[in-house]
Amino acid sequence: METKSVVTSLAALAHEGRLAIFRLLVQAGPNGVAAGKIARRLGVLPNTLSASLNILSHAGLIDSRREGRSIIYTAHYDTMRQLLAFLMEDCCAGSPEICAPLIAIASQSCGAQGACT
Repeated sequence: METKSVVTSLAALAHEGRLAIFRLLVQAGPNGVAAGKIARRLGVLPNTLSASLNILSHAGLIDSRREGRSIIYTAHYDTMRQLLAFLMEDCCAGSPEICAPLIAIASQSCGAQGACT
């Protein structure tokens, strides 16, 4: 992942509302969540939600698809994996015990959600 893409992704997540949306979509798994349900669950106004979804989409962190009248949003797990890999790339520097807890957490989370494969 290029540094510019990493900065764009981190900037998109550096907002309480957008981070909450992204976490909700990560938890939802590959089925995703309709925009209206996101707004209700997080108590977000439609125009604020739309702006946040656009920023997350532009950063490549989420995808959308139309199902009937609804737009369903999903986390883009490949981008999430690339971002996490970039952040951990130089982590160990000869000391694998530093990253071992992070790898264990990532493995455990992915196994529980089934979305990281």
